[in-house]
Amino acid sequence: MDNRQEFYSRQVESLSAMIQRLKRKGRTYVAMELVTFCLAVLAFVFFCLRGLPVGLLCLSVAFMAAYVVARRADVRNSETTDMLRRRRQVYEKELSYLRGDYSCFGSGSRYIDSSHAFTYDMDVFGRDSLFNRINRTVTTGGSDFLASSFQSLLKDKAEIEARRRAIAELAGMESWRTEFLALGQRLASDTKKKGEAIDTAMINRVVSEISAMNIAPQAGSMLALVVAWAAIAGFIAVMVLAIVGIVPSSLAVMWGVVQMFLVIALNMRSLRQISRAVEKLHAHLHDYIGLIRHIGSEEFESECLRDLRNRLTSGDDGALTSFGELSDILKSLDRRGNFIGLILFNMFALSDFFLVRRFLRWQRHYMERIADWTGCVSQIDALVSMAVYSYNEQQAVVAEVVEAAGVVYEAKGIYHPFLGAKAVRNDFTIDDGNYYIVTGANMAGKSTFLRSIGVNYILAMNGMPVFAESLRVSVFNLFSSMRTADDLSRGISYFNAELLRLRQLIESCKHAARTLIILDEILKGTNSLDKLNGSRLFLQEISRLPVSGIIATHDLELSKMEDDAPSRFHNWCFEIELGGNITYTYKITPGVARNQNATYLLKKIIEEI
Repeated sequence: MDNRQEFYSRQVESLSAMIQRLKRKGRTYVAMELVTFCLAVLAFVFFCLRGLPVGLLCLSVAFMAAYVVARRADVRNSETTDMLRRRRQVYEKELSYLRGDYSCFGSGSRYIDSSHAFTYDMDVFGRDSLFNRINRTVTTGGSDFLASSFQSLLKDKAEIEARRRAIAELAGMESWRTEFLALGQRLASDTKKKGEAIDTAMINRVVSEISAMNIAPQAGSMLALVVAWAAIAGFIAVMVLAIVGIVPSSLAVMWGVVQMFLVIALNMRSLRQISRAVEKLHAHLHDYIGLIRHIGSEEFESECLRDLRNRLTSGDDGALTSFGELSDILKSLDRRGNFIGLILFNMFALSDFFLVRRFLRWQRHYMERIADWTGCVSQIDALVSMAVYSYNEQQAVVAEVVEAAGVVYEAKGIYHPFLGAKAVRNDFTIDDGNYYIVTGANMAGKSTFLRSIGVNYILAMNGMPVFAESLRVSVFNLFSSMRTADDLSRGISYFNAELLRLRQLIESCKHAARTLIILDEILKGTNSLDKLNGSRLFLQEISRLPVSGIIATHDLELSKMEDDAPSRFHNWCFEIELGGNITYTYKITPGVARNQNATYLLKKIIEEI
């Protein structure tokens, strides 16, 4: 972490210095623009009013040329400054991450689902969650893909390995990743767009609307094109004849005016429909094209990234060409707001007609592939987030994913990724079809340990590094029940919610080849004896299915299941030491916990009152 923090700090300092230099250069360009423009105007005025030599006119032209050069240099300088500020913002966010502040990243709260098999219990979504720590996505599609990767884990070893290689490659491409994030993110100083990601869903929605539009199909016909070019040629011919005096000039004027009104009238409805559909794209299309261009600029090595890039850039009609043409159509629609231009371009070039034709061609050639292209960008966006997390967490290691018929989970030095350097590491092995009953006092580490088992498995199934000395796992189904909530609005009590969750668990296990269940206190919402009997009954029944499990409990009586079936049920515990103060080791060991702390702690509170 110290190495990364030092690196990010150096980058912020370097970029800040470069931005300051470019700002000073920008002020120089502005001064040059002002001086050269004023001198050009003065030279021209003196030439016109005082009849001074023609050399003064040439000097005016030279000053105007200097103004144009300075203006273009100023625009390029501003664009470079803007990009450097975006890059600096990327590094500043990573420094915030290393300080434990994740507020600048999307928390994924909209993905929270209390009925999901494991994400709710494992703190995958929400503030300070796994998603919040990993998420760097700059598109809503990327955010959705990242969320779905955590909700629906990969089930094929080859796919997991392919994703792992893609993440590893991107993790080593620090400069490329930073450029990608900089291209897609909004600057914090842009108050209108602050924190706003490129809306992939909106792009797809607009494309879907466009696909359903039936806009003047006759405008795309060859006959319409022939008539249009004939009209243009006829107008030019009449103008030439009018200039040489063969026909009256009024005929040319009348031709032009009638032609202009006809073109505008015939295409007005179509252009209004097009404008309504695509005007929402303005805020996002420029940055989206930048992302596609950046992806296409890199020759990736991993097959996953190569495939995504090729799907975006293959052929002359790839995503960049498609979105570039759409961007040009949007610019043409904007230019129609210039009243004089609207008249002249329709009079001489039938611009509205050809704009409709361009749109029809775009609609015909690219519509079916847009969803695939946005999906590719979204997937790369999510992989970049995973790669940044992998790059930052230097202490994490690659998990070994094995092909096995049953549950394989062999961990050495495993710990929860949220705890960082203060985490206590544990060794633990789960054998297929076995159950591990974990006892211990309050705050002894049971729930955190259970979550470390689940969270690291989620990371492993996404090809991401895990937080352990080593982790060897197979592919299996994961289901947990650790955080049950009532729903009084629907008349569901806490105990009833527990029953519904256990029913959901059983149904899930019945339809999966192999499942690992992680439970924290079965049937918490009832009395001790009833809970004990119910827990025993549940474990006896679930053990008949292809299921392995870890069950944390305060009920020491449940540990006696090991006596009845020692080959399948095993007791583990987090022990504490009671003395003047409570000592928590947070180490899991074989056996049943002897010491509890609830009475001890309550007695301490009463004594202090």
